[in-house]
Amino acid sequence: MNTARIRSISQSAIMLLVVASLPAAAQSLSANEVRGTRLSDQWKSGQGVVTRGADGKVIFLFGEVQPSVVCSPLQVCDIELQAGEIVRDVLLGDTVRWKVEPATSGPAGGQAVHLIVKPAESGLVTSMVVTTSRRAYHIQLKSHHIRYMAKVGFEYPQDADTRFAEINARMQTSVLPGTSVPSEQLDFAFKMRGTARWKPSRIYSDGDKTYIQFPSSLSGQDAPVLFVVSGGENRIVNYRLKGALMVVDYNIDHAILVSGVGRHQQKITIRRGG
Repeated sequence: MNTARIRSISQSAIMLLVVASLPAAAQSLSANEVRGTRLSDQWKSGQGVVTRGADGKVIFLFGEVQPSVVCSPLQVCDIELQAGEIVRDVLLGDTVRWKVEPATSGPAGGQAVHLIVKPAESGLVTSMVVTTSRRAYHIQLKSHHIRYMAKVGFEYPQDADTRFAEINARMQTSVLPGTSVPSEQLDFAFKMRGTARWKPSRIYSDGDKTYIQFPSSLSGQDAPVLFVVSGGENRIVNYRLKGALMVVDYNIDHAILVSGVGRHQQKITIRRGG
């Protein structure tokens, strides 16, 4: 046993003797201290959510309660942290009968740190604090003579919030086919009248051009002809087809889509705003 360990054990023994020699009144707690310890006990003893991961890990919901990890002598508990986390400190309440060794997995730049925990004997209880570049883990460690958790991991609630924020950001900045501006800057205030097998699924404008999106069933069929109504006359304007999307080089207010002739003619009338 090295000098530092001997010193640590000696200091612990001295503190125990000092506390034991104190009168009961000197060890009493104030009302706030009692309340604080009760609140801490509730967190430490809470059941929380525990489930099984896809690879056999025991998954704790991070921050909900203090997770209790059960280990066993002659076995190892593998506590896996989030990929990319950098461990700064690992602090144990009992450094004599518990050992923690680091390991890593995963590709460079996205490695996950594993804490390999080994108790010296059964019937032990201690606590461990792990500080990282992202958070602090407060974990209770217990040793059992047979039972143990081979693999332990965490689910992080803020990850779900981050994913939803990313999805919302993509939706807000998403660009519809043919345009170069976000969807929230487009004008969808177009109404259609009439029936046709190729009736557009939606019409929108970016202020310079108008985009008429047809059903995918339009592919391989004759596309309708577009006439813009201006001054009481039907006029043809420049437009082009990109698959099922008609791009009109004009900001239309009133237009007609026509296909076929005679009784087989199909027509859709388009008006901005109704």
